[in-house]
Amino acid sequence: MTAPPPEAARLASALRELRTRTGLTMAALAAKTAYSKSSWERYLNGKSLPPREAVQELCRLAGEPEGHCLALWELAESAWSGRAANEAPEPPPADDTPPARPSRHPALIAVIITVCAVTIAGVTAGLLLLPDRPAAAPHAVPVPTGPRCQGMSCDGKDPMTMVCAAAPYTLATHHTASGAWLELRYSKPCGTGWARMWSTHQGDRLEVTAGGRTRTVQVRDTRSTASYVYTLMTWTRPGTVLHACFHPASGGIAECFDGRVR
Repeated sequence: MTAPPPEAARLASALRELRTRTGLTMAALAAKTAYSKSSWERYLNGKSLPPREAVQELCRLAGEPEGHCLALWELAESAWSGRAANEAPEPPPADDTPPARPSRHPALIAVIITVCAVTIAGVTAGLLLLPDRPAAAPHAVPVPTGPRCQGMSCDGKDPMTMVCAAAPYTLATHHTASGAWLELRYSKPCGTGWARMWSTHQGDRLEVTAGGRTRTVQVRDTRSTASYVYTLMTWTRPGTVLHACFHPASGGIAECFDGRVR
C-alpha cells in the first residue's frame, strides 16, 4: 500500500487535535456529522483524505475558524492527487535547474499546523455535555458536494466557501522579489477567476482585475502569512484576461502579471 503524502499526515494530526479539543468520542463525532465512525477513524489516522466538508464540520464543532484548516486540506488534497508536483513551480534559475516547491518548507508547514490545531478557547459546555448516540444510525446531514454558485451568482464571493477552489486551473504563476508566490486561478464549473498568494508578509496586498471589476485582499495578520490568502471571485468567460498586481508591505514598485482564461 502506498504511504500517504506528508501533507496528508500533517492534516490528520491537526484534525486529531481538533477532535480532542471538542471532547467528543468517535461515536459522538459520527452522530453529530454526516460521516460514519469508521470514516472518521480513517480520516483521523491519515488512511484516507477527508472531504473538505468533513474538515469544515470538525472546525465548526471545535469553534475553529475554517480558513486555515481548509488551506491545510488543500495542500494535502493537492499532494494526494498528484497535482502538487505541477502547482506553483519556481521559475528556473540561469542553469535551468528548478529548485523544490516552496510550500514544502518545513517551517511554513509547521506554522500552518500550529494555527490549525490551536482551537478557540472555551468549547461550549452544552457541546461537551451532549450525550453520545449510537453510531449505527446517525442522523445524516445532507452535505453539498459541488460548487455552491455559478457564473454571476459567484461574483464577489469567496472561492473556498463556494467550493470553487476544489480543482481549479492555474492560469499563471509569479514569484515576487520579496519571496511571495502568486497565482491566478480559474474554475470552469463556477465560471470565475481569482488570485491567491502565500509565503507573504503582513501588510502585503494583492489585487486582481477582470472585466472592469477589481478584487483586493491584504495579509491582515502574521498567522495568515503561513497560509494561502485569496481574493474574492470575479465572473469570467473564455478569453477573459485576469490582471494581478502585488503590492509589497515594504513598499516599492508593484509587480503585475496576466493570465488568460482558455
